[in-house]
Amino acid sequence: MDVRRGVERCSGGDGRGIESRHAFSFGAYYDPDNLRFGALIACNEERLAPGAGFDEHPHSHTEIVTWVVEGELTHRDSLGQETVVGPGDVQRLSSAAGVRHVERNAGPEPLTFVQMWLAPLNPGGVPGYEIVRGIADSTPYAVPEAGAMLHVRRLRPGERTALPDAAYVYLHLVRGEVRLAGERLEPGDSARITDARDLEAVGVTAAELLLWEMGA
Repeated sequence: MDVRRGVERCSGGDGRGIESRHAFSFGAYYDPDNLRFGALIACNEERLAPGAGFDEHPHSHTEIVTWVVEGELTHRDSLGQETVVGPGDVQRLSSAAGVRHVERNAGPEPLTFVQMWLAPLNPGGVPGYEIVRGIADSTPYAVPEAGAMLHVRRLRPGERTALPDAAYVYLHLVRGEVRLAGERLEPGDSARITDARDLEAVGVTAAELLLWEMGA
């Protein structure tokens, strides 16, 4: 298990209301020893001030999954989709052979979201878009194109949750504090676990965590 602290993330931004914090090599930040874990190639914490956002830009050969922490994210893409994503919703943009999109904070309050990129098993294909409203703890979200499954877990203090037994498990703590194999994790911290077996996370406080279950 490799624990990475949120304070160690590489920070970036455009000085116009966007603050980004990267868990993996991304953009101008390059570390040859930190390119990916399993299928996961990015886990970015994004903070957008009201009115700020990412202008239209392209993607290809990437599964892009977004989890809103607070505020509302306005999404528009070249597939003709235009949606507002709120806390508890899971959004996925399958960029496949190529797609363009815009992401903005069109609301009056600050926006915080976690965006996770996964490498597909096979490049190319037809782009697609999906949003699941109010995903429940007991309903994993499958990304078969990347051989991955997202689990959302919300814990009360003292409550336990089992981590998936898998070749690769990536844990990102959204809020609160948890204990995992003797480590205390705080918001923004992550754990990269290889060959996970019989592991549990325990809520120290009320907590919300994202778990990626990935095959070999």
